[in-house]
Amino acid sequence: MTKSVFTGPVYVVRDNIDTDQIISAQHLNLVPTIAEEYEKLGSYALDGLPQSLYPTRYVKAGQLDSEYSIVVAGRNFGCGSSREHAPIAIGSANCEIVLAESFARIFFRNCVATGELYPCEMTERLCDVLKTGDVVTVDLDAATVTAQATGKVYRFKPLGDVRPVVDAGGLFNFARNSGMISAPT
Repeated sequence: MTKSVFTGPVYVVRDNIDTDQIISAQHLNLVPTIAEEYEKLGSYALDGLPQSLYPTRYVKAGQLDSEYSIVVAGRNFGCGSSREHAPIAIGSANCEIVLAESFARIFFRNCVATGELYPCEMTERLCDVLKTGDVVTVDLDAATVTAQATGKVYRFKPLGDVRPVVDAGGLFNFARNSGMISAPT
């Protein structure tokens, strides 16, 4: 059975976080289908964020994974170029969900196509309410986010037909599992 409830600390960013901030261009030579390079991608997740605005780094120096399993963002998360490395890097760093006020269309599609992240579009501006390190529980079935410190519940738009694709681990796995394409032999 697929996991539907996620609890963990959040990493909070603001509006217009672009794919260059999510994964810097110099790391695009890493090939996500090679296991050790996939792992290395995670160590660079959100490394392009300006240190002056984000002194707490998403992935600590020398680490491959982040302690923050959920990213909270403002408007237009994932804008910029259409690199699939962006959701893959965040997913490789052990993030499972991005809660944003809105997503750039191509980033949203890359989250789904790769199966790396659940891109949840908030109905409220959560990045003004939470701070990095706050713990939340995300319930995909109920389309809710509960702040542990206050018990306050926030809503996001249901994932709908996107969810089974991310659950399957991406578009190709979904197509294989549902018989749309045959499994490799």
